[in-house]
Amino acid sequence: MKLAGLITEYNPFHFGHRVHIENTKNLTGASHIIAVMSGSFVQRGEPALVDKWTRAEMAIKNGVDLVVELPFIYSVQTAELFASGSTKILESINSTDYLVFGSESGNIDELDSIASILAFEPPLFKKLLKEHLNYGNSFSVSRSLALKDYAEANGIELGDTLSIIKESNNILGIEYLKSLKRLESSIIPITFQRLGDKYSELEVKSEIASATAIRHRIKENGIESAIELLPQSSYDSIFSFIKKYGKVNGLGNYSQIINYLLCVKSATDISDYFDVEIGLENRIKDLSRISSDPLELIKAISTKRYTETRIQRMLIHMLVDLKKEAILDAFSNEPGYIRVLASNKKGFEIINKIKENSEIEIINKLSDSMNKLNKTNKSILLLDILATDLYYLGLDLIKPEIGMDFKKSPYINIHNG
Repeated sequence: MKLAGLITEYNPFHFGHRVHIENTKNLTGASHIIAVMSGSFVQRGEPALVDKWTRAEMAIKNGVDLVVELPFIYSVQTAELFASGSTKILESINSTDYLVFGSESGNIDELDSIASILAFEPPLFKKLLKEHLNYGNSFSVSRSLALKDYAEANGIELGDTLSIIKESNNILGIEYLKSLKRLESSIIPITFQRLGDKYSELEVKSEIASATAIRHRIKENGIESAIELLPQSSYDSIFSFIKKYGKVNGLGNYSQIINYLLCVKSATDISDYFDVEIGLENRIKDLSRISSDPLELIKAISTKRYTETRIQRMLIHMLVDLKKEAILDAFSNEPGYIRVLASNKKGFEIINKIKENSEIEIINKLSDSMNKLNKTNKSILLLDILATDLYYLGLDLIKPEIGMDFKKSPYINIHNG
């Protein structure tokens, strides 16, 4: 068995993701594919369009063999922590041969040169980064400039660093490479050039629309308006979700909850959350009195240094009361479990290989595994359960769906794979 790993969100699964799977098979000769996928909330700091089981089902129907959940504590984080958590999971199963990802660059050597500097951050690089941050630039811009300065000072050829590191998929790819280096992993990273519209593009400009454009069109004009942008199985799955719940999810559905939290929490309370630098807690508290619309509030709080996605993640951390200490504890420990969301026949073969090669707990039925985990991993799993409950709360159902993690079984397709 050759096992290729993908790190995904499938929010929702579209034609670009299908190309990712095809390229993975062609570039690696992999016989089996495992996807580590964000659960109820995604890296940008917002609820996924449809629930994690629906998205996992889309993946299985389009060529993935096994989907496991990327825990909330790893998924709703900076690109660095998102990559660290997901690569740790692929490493912990002791079965992954390749990690394949798309990038704007498409050049693994180009990305690896940058990752080699960032993985261990030499003293001069740290000094340069601090200087650029002190100028009021965002972290991503400061890092790009520090890399450029460091490379010039050391006679290192990095290409157009500023251009490379400002692209979303390049950034994630560099973080994957950086994490694999720190883990001293034997997983072989492979990239290919991403096709279609840019990640954040709202307009549809090519045959492969961005997930951002697809979500926007569905929210504004209904699922029917996106029929040509999705594989039929993805369209059918989203259609069924809307038929059942009345709508898709989005950050705007949490207005009342976010307003309540910002009303009752002091600036000191807000400072307890991850990534809240000194002074930002006062800015959040002061501006929360001006607008009751969380989307407007996020725009008002954001600056050159504090991006909108960073503010969104902070608000979602507040939503589940995830504080700095819990995050630091989780990332200082190794993953203790993988949670299966969907599988086909080949997926069961992957599970059997993992059982042979690793002692990691494989969770199919939640109630059977809760007491087998250590304190840290149990806390991580409990946070996923809370995040799922809050996910359905955002759908504003007459009778909220509670405890779905205990009620829902993984999607199994024995006719696929």
